[in-house]
Amino acid sequence: MVLDVIVIGGGQSGLACGYFLKRAGLNFVILDDQIASGGAWLHGWDSLTLFSPAQHSSLPGWMMPKSENTFPSRKEVLSYLEAYEKHYQLTVTHSVKVNNVLKEEKIFKVETDKETYYAHTVISSTGTWNNPFVPKVKGIELYQGNQSHSSTYKNAKPFIGSKVLIVGEGNSGAQLLAEVSKVTTAKWSTKKSPEFLPDDVDGYVLFNMASAKYHAEKEGKPYDAAQYNLGNVVMVPSVKEARERGVLYSSGSFNELYEHGVIWADGTKEAFDAIIWCTGFGYATQHLATIINRDERGKTETLESKSLQIDGLWLVGYGGWTGFASSTLIGVGRTAKETVKQIEEYLKINVRK
Repeated sequence: MVLDVIVIGGGQSGLACGYFLKRAGLNFVILDDQIASGGAWLHGWDSLTLFSPAQHSSLPGWMMPKSENTFPSRKEVLSYLEAYEKHYQLTVTHSVKVNNVLKEEKIFKVETDKETYYAHTVISSTGTWNNPFVPKVKGIELYQGNQSHSSTYKNAKPFIGSKVLIVGEGNSGAQLLAEVSKVTTAKWSTKKSPEFLPDDVDGYVLFNMASAKYHAEKEGKPYDAAQYNLGNVVMVPSVKEARERGVLYSSGSFNELYEHGVIWADGTKEAFDAIIWCTGFGYATQHLATIINRDERGKTETLESKSLQIDGLWLVGYGGWTGFASSTLIGVGRTAKETVKQIEEYLKINVRK
């Protein structure tokens, strides 16, 4: 059987695509390598929250229930995504790992660890979580302490009694510093001085600002939002509390690692029992390596979400290069809607002539 669409990845982006595919009446399946609904949220740390209130963090069609807290917790997001999948009766097949995607005579062949699927089009929506990035720091292979990435961090309990270095100036670095520093000695290393957003600026404010900038740029109009750099740290409650304790500051950058720790920029050595890399992610597009060219971070050429290298392939939810704000709950709906519209046109021209 040849499907209209195969969606690879059943997290928030895959579900948003599923919503519009079902509305369009297309024959599709969502293949997800997780055992349950939730995508990357299944692997986030225990205290992880959204940056925006529930009413501003919903997928298309159905609002996220109001949270007891300012920002919904990881558990609340997981419950919402599971309920969303069931509410719209989306055809998600869990515990299926896509190993490779091929295209033979205009038909995509999707090889998994369970069976092989065939479709006229493919949407890849695997996000970033399965491709954590750790920089190639001099001496990293010499370090004998514990190294981990934020992608595997759950809580601070395993680090009690250890001296810990948190590396990375983004939101994950700030939040893990805030949490780990409550139970043990922790320092924060950043390449540049971390910058913090005003206390009253949350993810929804940032989304609106980014939207205004996006539309202004498309229309060729000037837009100045320099005061709100979208990469700055959002002051969620845990980060505010760390500031009040006087621990929310960077110790600077280091040049290399040695057996027991790091060598700081001024040449001094400092020992650490553990290092947590909060250094972001590449793009989890390994399953597409046979049919498209990707750079070292997994990025490929697209026009919004449409692949420029192979007809019939779209990539949704990987961030700005595949659609404005497409890696966010509130933003992915716009990209998913436009993607499904393009797929309908593609099928009309190439399949249903």
